[in-house]
Amino acid sequence: MSQLNANFADIGMDTISLAGTLEAKLKAVRAAGFSQIMLNARDIVSHEQGHEAAIQLVRASGLRVTGFQVLRDFEGLSGKLQEYKLDIAKSMLEMCHALGAKVLLVCSSTSTHASEDLDVIARDLRKLAMLAVPLGIKVAYEGLSWGRTINEYTTAWDVVCRADAPNLGIGMDSYHAFATETSLESLDILDPSKIFLVQLSDFMWQTVNSPEERKTTARTFRVFPGEGVHSQQVAEFVTRLDALGYNGDYSFEVFNDDYQQIPLAVVAERARKSALWLSEEILQRSIPMPNKLTLMRAL
Repeated sequence: MSQLNANFADIGMDTISLAGTLEAKLKAVRAAGFSQIMLNARDIVSHEQGHEAAIQLVRASGLRVTGFQVLRDFEGLSGKLQEYKLDIAKSMLEMCHALGAKVLLVCSSTSTHASEDLDVIARDLRKLAMLAVPLGIKVAYEGLSWGRTINEYTTAWDVVCRADAPNLGIGMDSYHAFATETSLESLDILDPSKIFLVQLSDFMWQTVNSPEERKTTARTFRVFPGEGVHSQQVAEFVTRLDALGYNGDYSFEVFNDDYQQIPLAVVAERARKSALWLSEEILQRSIPMPNKLTLMRAL
């Protein structure tokens, strides 16, 4: 562990923020001082030499895999649709396991063909969690801000509690919490041991006024924490989770069309500055002393 990343070892980048090949993304993230990465399935299956070669690249990179994303529109289905999504889920769980990822991210359904019954949704998430048990994978359920039934983290938490599966927890995303203007005071209802992933980002306007605008902003114009107009909310979001007892990973999920048009190293450097801001100014960590770094290497 280098001095560069020693004080934000639990903060990682998401490949979705970067343009280029998987190999180039892995190198840029590591060069910026990060020790972990959140992987998108498309990076793996679109590799020119096949998904097995992509898996080997990730394993050889030295980066820890924060998690694997994203299973969409899974819950609340029936008949052939349910069978189809179960097959997709099994394939994603197998890739997740092969990559050494311990968390699979699942986003709440946007499908008009899905049931709105929370108990049905909970039943399907429990089934998915049981499929993940033999592989040692946790399932993090995230409420999309444009989700049909589950669009706030409070309702996502309700469903996770109903499902009552040991390896099913919640995935938190600051963007969705800000987009729906869900009170951050409600974070206090969460069990920190059931928060399996926290994704962070910001954006450049105060409000998003419709589900469609939420989707467009989320997929094209997020920025790194500290770069947008919600820095104070990001700080509160993180400090509340920290005070709650959350000690897991943070990942920068920053979809940004502009970042796809500038060099990888430039984007990764922006992420590094954001990680330092979050770690040193918000969480008020200090850079370990050299003797502590030596001890950490030995461990």
